Amino acid sequence: LFFQITTLGNLTPSSTVFFCCDMQERFRPAIKYFGDIISVGQRLLQGARLLGIPVIVTEQYPKGLGSTVQEIDLTGTKLVLPKTKFSMVLPEVEAALAEIPGVRSVVLFGVETHVCIQQTALELIGRGLEVHIVADATSSRSMMDRMFALERLARTGIIVTTSEAILLQLVADKEHPKFKEIQNLIKASAPESGLLSKV
Repeated sequence: LFFQITTLGNLTPSSTVFFCCDMQERFRPAIKYFGDIISVGQRLLQGARLLGIPVIVTEQYPKGLGSTVQEIDLTGTKLVLPKTKFSMVLPEVEAALAEIPGVRSVVLFGVETHVCIQQTALELIGRGLEVHIVADATSSRSMMDRMFALERLARTGIIVTTSEAILLQLVADKEHPKFKEIQNLIKASAPESGLLSKV
């Protein structure tokens, strides 16, 4: 008997890992709103550092497509891996996940929404992890592909959310010792990156 259980998607820093997917130089001219996606990605990685959340980064065929854009600070990331597979779920990533005790949630962002992000999300959910896709930190070369991917993923029980919602959910309380620093990251609202324009 199959019945859909609503995923509540409560996030806590101790059971969360961030996945940053293929934010590479060669994609800069091609990806819609890439500048916005980079700036939101920066916020997320700063938040992860403040909260001690492990970060796993991949680069799609970096020999040909270049490395992660220099605006994205990879200081303290757990892994930076080259890949040719579209999904980020590589053997090294599975091994790293197995080393993080009690990991339950993956916060996923980067490019492209309908290829590497979608395939990663489906593989992760297939392994019983809860997946949160940061809508304002993921994009594609085409808005059509981006929007249909986000819709499809949402129907699969994957949580499609925003960077601000994620950071505040991880902090959870104004009394959290890092609240002020996280608040500074989101002082200015994240750019909308075309998400609110009529599709």
